[in-house]
Amino acid sequence: MEPHKSYDALKERLGEDLLRDRLLRQANHWARMTHQGEGIFRLEKYVSIDSLAEFCLKLVLLWPRAHGNIFRIETNVIEWHFPRLPQSFDGFRLLQLSDLHLDVDDDLAACITAMVIETPHDALVITGDYRNSTDKDYNPSMKAVRSIIESSTAPKYGILGNHDFIEMVWHLEEAGLPVLLNESVEVKRDAGSIWIAGVDDPHFYRTADFARASSAVPGDSFCILLCHSPEVHAEAAGHDFDLMLSGHTHGGQICLPGGRHVVCPVKHLPREFIKGKWRSGRMHGYTSKGTGSSGVAARLNCLPEVTVHVLRKA
Repeated sequence: MEPHKSYDALKERLGEDLLRDRLLRQANHWARMTHQGEGIFRLEKYVSIDSLAEFCLKLVLLWPRAHGNIFRIETNVIEWHFPRLPQSFDGFRLLQLSDLHLDVDDDLAACITAMVIETPHDALVITGDYRNSTDKDYNPSMKAVRSIIESSTAPKYGILGNHDFIEMVWHLEEAGLPVLLNESVEVKRDAGSIWIAGVDDPHFYRTADFARASSAVPGDSFCILLCHSPEVHAEAAGHDFDLMLSGHTHGGQICLPGGRHVVCPVKHLPREFIKGKWRSGRMHGYTSKGTGSSGVAARLNCLPEVTVHVLRKA
């Protein structure tokens, strides 16, 4: 095994205790000893909720429309104003992809690749969940994501989500996507610089370490946090991040007319954090509706998105 593809290298980056915890959870989940669902009485242990949802959509003749919606990816442009943003980053365009779930449909990767190519951006970030399965072979998704990564010539950074095994880091970085495992990186532009920090999955693996991720960031520097789920916004807000970018909720994915979600994969998350812009303390945040579709290859009243975050000097 190459040195950079070793568990010792991951231990140095993530931390020994967190890597041990993550690998134990992965092993138990792969062996079907644990389940990620949080539904009523954990029905997901016994019934495929995704198959049930697909059956119901077909029963009420909504399947063609709902399935077609996964390819109707919107481009949402969000403008932010920050006092401590360096002047050289005024107008900086950060493209966010989230929750790709590429193995949900073989045609999805090509659709997302086309979106990346046609969307001007200065940097690209992917906020976790590259595959739909949480415990099966991840190699098909790793092959599919390569075209998306290679389609952008800008600096790129990613994090892992609750669907992602730690070993996927080796494949993603080999394809050209540095993965932030409770780490941060400096992004320079002319005479100025900003920082991008990323934490590991806070939802299922619970291996996010905000203090470790921000430890290398100089005081009073502008810093963007990549965190797969918005459920830990309050904890993140205590670490002087300016902007937190998340996904995980899929915006509800199957929604009522008007966009009101029916279910959310996070318990007790206030509605304002499920999609779009929000604020926690002094930290601003955004929850993507997701670029792919989770579980069932269908969306209703909640189209997928790629998001362009335009940074402005306040």
